[in-house]
Amino acid sequence: MEYSVVVNADGGFWVHVPALPGCYSQGKTVAEAIDHVREAIELYLDVPTERGEAGPRDADVVFRVSVPA
Repeated sequence: MEYSVVVNADGGFWVHVPALPGCYSQGKTVAEAIDHVREAIELYLDVPTERGEAGPRDADVVFRVSVPA
């Protein structure tokens, strides 16, 4: 399963998963933050999996939009 993630730079990198409320992680590099959020997603999905339920689906598509400043 794939999920959209949003990476934010703030003295490091933190990542959140819009489809999974409260699912986020951080890292010193983008690659590290992505690796950490993969683990966070797996842990997040453990609960529904243990209950025999499907995990939430990702309906988000993330784009960057430019506007004149």
